[in-house]
Parts: sequence; C-alpha cells; structure tokens
Amino acid sequence: MRRVGDPAQVAAVLDTLNRLLDAGTQADVARLARLAVDRLTDGPEGLAGVDEALLDRAIALYARACAAHPPDRIELADWVLAMSFGDPPVTVPLHAFAEALGDTGMEHIRSTVDATLAVSTPESAVKGEHAIAERLAEEIAEITGDVDRLVAAWSKLLPDVEISLKIVRALRAAGRHSEAIAHAARARGADPSRISELLAAGHDDEAWTLTRQLPAESAHLVVDVYRRHVDGLIAGRDTRNPAVNYARAAVALRRLRTLHRDAGTRDEFTAYLAGLVAEHGRKTRLMDEIRKARVALPKPPRQLRP
Repeated sequence: MRRVGDPAQVAAVLDTLNRLLDAGTQADVARLARLAVDRLTDGPEGLAGVDEALLDRAIALYARACAAHPPDRIELADWVLAMSFGDPPVTVPLHAFAEALGDTGMEHIRSTVDATLAVSTPESAVKGEHAIAERLAEEIAEITGDVDRLVAAWSKLLPDVEISLKIVRALRAAGRHSEAIAHAARARGADPSRISELLAAGHDDEAWTLTRQLPAESAHLVVDVYRRHVDGLIAGRDTRNPAVNYARAAVALRRLRTLHRDAGTRDEFTAYLAGLVAEHGRKTRLMDEIRKARVALPKPPRQLRP
C-alpha cells in the first residue's frame, strides 16, 4: 500500500497538472493525475482526514487528462467501479469521464451496475452498494440519453418535487411532451385520463377542478377532451329535458374557451364556436344556454344589399 500523500505535495502536483492541461500539453499526464488521486485515497485510514475539495480537484484533473489521452476504456471503467464500490466508496462523476470511457467503458460499467441492482442482499444494503449502483445507473441514463431507464431510476425516489421536475425535463428534452405533461399532472394529483372519466360520469364540476390542477402548459391536452364532451352533450341530449344537456354543454363550452386561452389558441376556439353555431344555430334553447353561460355568440354575416 502506498504511503498517503502529503496534502501540500499533492496540491503542488495538481497545480502543475492544471498548468500543463491548460497549456494543451501533448504529454500523457493521466498516469500522474491518477497517482495523485491514489495518494489521497490509499492511506491506512481510508478517507479519514482527506481534504474532500483536494480529492475532488484531483479526480477532475484526472478526468481532463483522460479526455486528452484516453487510457484503455475497460481499465478506466474498472477503476471507476473500484473507486465507487470501494471501502470507503469515492464518488466519481461519470459525466467527467464519459468521453474517455466511450461506449465500451460505459457499457462495462452498466453491466456491473445492472448485476448489482439485480441482486440485493442485506450485506449490500449495509455497504450501501445498492444506493451506489442506483446513482451510477442514473448517471449512465443521463449520459446515454436512455430516458426510460432514467425515468425508472428517478421514479424510485418519488414522491419528491425536485425529482418530478427532473422527470418532466428529461421527457420534454426527449420530445415526449405528452408524457411530460401527464407526469406533471399526476405529480400535482391530476390525471388527464381521470378527467374524461369524470365528464362521462356526469361529474362536470369535479372534472373541472381536476383540470385546473394541471400545469398551464398542459391546457392543450384537454382541449380535445372538452370539445368531444360539448359535441357529445349536444348530440346525445335527453329529448325529454334537452335543457339539462344544453346547459351542461354551454358551461363546458365556457370552460373550453378558458382552456384555449391558457393554451394561447383563442383563434381555434373562435373557429370552433363559429362552426358549432353554423351547425346548431337553429336550436334556440341551446343558443340561449350558451348566452346564459356568458359565451358571446358570433354575429351573423351582414346581408349585402342588391
């Protein structure tokens, strides 16, 4: 076992490494950088008394040196694993070593992490190996863009506001906007699929309460839900008491207007309302209910004089 390095000596070595890397040296200084890390971590007392900031700096410089002159990818991956699962463990940021590890090194780490996660024992729990593996799995998913794996890893940490925001951002970055909005809605206790169920069951006010719990940017997702609801109420009115469904349709129409406003699509609502009036304008009772709901009906086109 090597003698633990004197912090002042290690700091001086790191200063030299930093200057060389900043100057764009062509020399391979990765071995020297790794030696600096080893000198800080190989002491008989482990990490006790080690300056954490100095260790973080040494690891960061080793990552830069590896990026400039990549070592064997499997060997580097094994070093990352040995440090991460060591006794005591050392946190090695995979993002910093991603370029040097490449796909080969990252896959090597992933296979070990997956195997660790697949086997959970009381001993591994005590050592914290499972938690370390979960952290590495999350970093690998972030680096490789494996959104499904990332969401699965983060979902284990729910409920947590910050984690929910991370999931939403990851899904949006991947272009999966509907899933992002649905997750945000569930995090706030509002599931869009539940809104349709409530409307179909006649619980309009409960559905609207749930709708208003959605993030403002998700308004466009439920626009179609409310359009179908309005159309269905008008088409499937109770012939014995048409005012009931017409009144519900009018209220839903007003709420639809609000959703279009929130979504920034007022023109679409105007066009929809115009089409509705063109089709159902002769239904006097319906038009009356719409006016009662404080929805302004479009004015009929002026008749041109001959």
